[in-house]
Parts: sequence; structure tokens; C-alpha cells
Amino acid sequence: MKPDLERNLGEQPIAALMDQLELKAHDLVAASSKQINHKMIARARKGRRLTSNTKNKVHAAMCAAADKPFKMAELFNY
Repeated sequence: MKPDLERNLGEQPIAALMDQLELKAHDLVAASSKQINHKMIARARKGRRLTSNTKNKVHAAMCAAADKPFKMAELFNY
């Protein structure tokens, strides 16, 4: 990673969506068919920069838990 790349990007839209839909991190972990853990969800909510692979896993878990499709841009602003 580049040393000048910002890693803390502030709270992400996924946090507001999860609150609105009353979803907890465990709901996403349980709904996911891929290997995902609570720490990945917490990092996604806080705005810690995720790898594209982790972002895809969180995206898939959110879609499965909410039972509706979301665009990546609706969940993350980077």
C-alpha cells in the first residue's frame, strides 16, 4: 500500500443502511455464503479502507441479509 493513501475514510453509508434495516453484524455474517467475520463488517461500517475482495464479500452479505440488491456505491463512498 502507498504510505500516503488514507485508510480511515469516516463512517460509510452501509452503517446508516444497517441501522435503518435494523441489521447487526451477526445478521450479515449469518446470511453470507462466503467466509466473512464480524471484524470485516465493523471495519466496513467505520470506514476503514477494505480490499476489493472484502468489499465484495460485505456487499454480497448485505444483499443476502436485506434480501434486496444494493449497488456498491450505495454501501461505500470510496
